[in-house]
Amino acid sequence: MRHAHPDRDHDHHPHGGGRRQRFFGHGELRLVILDILTRNASHGYELIKAIESLTQGNYTPSPGVIYPTLDFLQDQQFITITEEENGRKKLAITVAGQLWLDENLEQLEQIQTRIKARCVGAQLRKNPQMKRALDNFKAVLDLRVNQAPLSDAQLKQIIGVIDRAALEISQLD
Repeated sequence: MRHAHPDRDHDHHPHGGGRRQRFFGHGELRLVILDILTRNASHGYELIKAIESLTQGNYTPSPGVIYPTLDFLQDQQFITITEEENGRKKLAITVAGQLWLDENLEQLEQIQTRIKARCVGAQLRKNPQMKRALDNFKAVLDLRVNQAPLSDAQLKQIIGVIDRAALEISQLD
């Protein structure tokens, strides 16, 4: 393997501010790339755009993240990279790559579910009032749970409040 951490996420945050979040854990970007390549052969730039689209613009992998990952996938013979006449490199998944993807479908589904949940959260946080409310909720929860030891009864009460709030939100018209 040429690179120690081919998809370590140097998350770039286009809108500045906020805590930088990793969209993909170690090795996860490989599965996402292979999945995209099952739908069509692609080029590096198109792959970056496809991932940006998948995350609804919340994450754009840099070439410094994408290309080492592609090198790794090629080293494992999971993809082929062929140079075209115009100098662009065309990517395609191999039979071995498809088999590896099939073996890891459960993990891929977990990644996709997590991406959808993160994107919903990102949309919510764009509303300033919602952001304030969520930050307030987190701060209060942090104070109650982390600042002093809680009894089982208190913990049960907090969980009840959260569950009731979730139920109430789910029943809104």
